[in-house]
Amino acid sequence: MASSAPASASDTPEEPSMLSARVLVPFLLVSLIWGSTWLVIKDQISSVPPTWSVSYRFAVAAIGMFALAWWRKAPLRLDRQGQLIALALGLFQFSANFNFVYRSEAYITSGLLAVLFAMLMVPNALLSRIFLGARIAGGFIVGTAVALAGIALLFVQEYRAMPADLSDVMKGLGLALCAILCASIANVMQSAERVKAMPILSLLAWAMLWGALGNAALGWALYGAPVFESRPAYLGGIVYLGLMGSVVTFPMYFALIRDIGAARAAYSSVLVPVVAMVLSTLFEGYRWSLLAGAGAALGMIGLVIAMRARTPRTPRLSG
Repeated sequence: MASSAPASASDTPEEPSMLSARVLVPFLLVSLIWGSTWLVIKDQISSVPPTWSVSYRFAVAAIGMFALAWWRKAPLRLDRQGQLIALALGLFQFSANFNFVYRSEAYITSGLLAVLFAMLMVPNALLSRIFLGARIAGGFIVGTAVALAGIALLFVQEYRAMPADLSDVMKGLGLALCAILCASIANVMQSAERVKAMPILSLLAWAMLWGALGNAALGWALYGAPVFESRPAYLGGIVYLGLMGSVVTFPMYFALIRDIGAARAAYSSVLVPVVAMVLSTLFEGYRWSLLAGAGAALGMIGLVIAMRARTPRTPRLSG
């Protein structure tokens, strides 16, 4: 007779350390690349409606991701359930999320938007706890509290530097929060056991294709026929965001989610605004204030605390 005793702790795969090369290298690469994309997205806010710009980005990304999946010999077909998952992921992550992001930048600065996205680890942790039963480590809570204090200082700094009035700020804030919620839903989906069993490259290729098609349908409904710019910076931005900002980063980021959970993977968003501020210093003449420096320092301290925390084991439910 088979034993009905619960699996021992040793039967559960050990969670990799946040400071191991397997986690730290992609974590830093994703943060550095996404930190650079905010400057590029800012240039994309032009005569082209934002929905069409997002559609072009993920059309390029889908082509690149299918090519990568083919090169890595990943399966290019998904079953019906897999396609439904890819469709949901594409609409939340690659359509709704980015439409809200691009529209938000019409009202608030890219720096403020990057700072707001640093709060992504909060809904990720809460949704993972509610829907997946993922436990939250005490060290993660402490690190998050410290990081949020730093984010608050960065928010004040960016808000003071903004020329927009309060009504524009509130519109941008509302759109940014909608983007964060959509991104968080897509992130937590990656932690579900059924989704974790799917090959990442295949799932992402189809999700990006569905996202591009969803954006094209929305763009046609809102603005009519496609609008395009032949400006070299715009075209280069589409290629950079599609390949570096999507094909290179999303497989690494979703692999991190599967390895360490959606909450801790989202801590890359704490590093992103600091990277964006450093790049702005180099290319846009950004000047650091005491408030910005203190906010960045607190964000990094919180990041280190959270990275060192071990996630409590969540017992697997049978059935």
